[in-house]
Amino acid sequence: MSDTDSLHEKILRLKEEKNAIILAHNYQRDEVQDIADHTGDSLELSRIASNIDCDIIVFCGVNFMAESASILSPEKMVLLPEVKACCPMADMVTVSGDRGIKNYFPGYEYTGGYRYPADFTLKDIKKLHPGVPVVTYVNTTADVKAESDICCTSANAVKIVESLDTDRVICIPDKNLSAWIAKNTEKEIIAWDGFCHVHDRVSAADADKARAEHPNAVLLAHPECRMEVLEKSDHVTSTSGMLRYAKESDATEFIVGTETGLMYGLKKENPDKVFYPLRKDMVCPNMKKTSLQSVLHALESETYKIKVAEEIRVPAKRALDRMLDVT
Repeated sequence: MSDTDSLHEKILRLKEEKNAIILAHNYQRDEVQDIADHTGDSLELSRIASNIDCDIIVFCGVNFMAESASILSPEKMVLLPEVKACCPMADMVTVSGDRGIKNYFPGYEYTGGYRYPADFTLKDIKKLHPGVPVVTYVNTTADVKAESDICCTSANAVKIVESLDTDRVICIPDKNLSAWIAKNTEKEIIAWDGFCHVHDRVSAADADKARAEHPNAVLLAHPECRMEVLEKSDHVTSTSGMLRYAKESDATEFIVGTETGLMYGLKKENPDKVFYPLRKDMVCPNMKKTSLQSVLHALESETYKIKVAEEIRVPAKRALDRMLDVT
């Protein structure tokens, strides 16, 4: 028996003994996706877990994802196998000012839109624009969700903004998703100055290069990419949207403009189709921190427990519920 087979066996045995389920985000390592009961995007997985009879949720992803599971399933134990698996973009917006963009990118310079100092908080922007609703991407921490009016996903962001009875909307934290929303609505979008470093690094030149190398391929791009990339894409959609599109499309070749972890699921579901990464270095180090060993350790020692306090969980859930009511 190989080491991997042994790990699989131990994980499956403990999972059954403890009435646990394992969730893995689409960007996780191949072997972690293989051991999971469900793979998908962050909110999709949390919603699945809330409807399953289990005692423990092992969330293979980053911190805000485990928090979302805790928000929707407060009666269940939620474990994050790698406690240092965080999301830099989520931490670029803060309620209290203890995190911020400069913590991750000290030399960061933003070239357009609204620009805020490193210690600028969500409460600060709300004071600048009193009465303007805050639409918060689910890729944020629980305390930020709690301070917001409604949440959105990359798939439903435009629909959520359009549902609000207002001409101006504050969108946090991703400037690129905000730009995509602005392109598809007539409302004024007040964008936060955050980004996903994996998607934001891709340029129009990268899209041109990929098309030149694969002229027959359909270019799929995540809305966390820059507008210059989205405008050169054939289809802009979320990770789950990419999986659906590739499966339903008659095309046989695709350029994938998102974190490379999605390639595994795409190839698994479409063995007769070919997938190329838009850039080979579209890799999120935090998403790759979780291993089979850390999943096993999480089940053995029941670490690391993620529990959102009620005073944050209740308003955060309200923001999520408002989104679900629209979609």
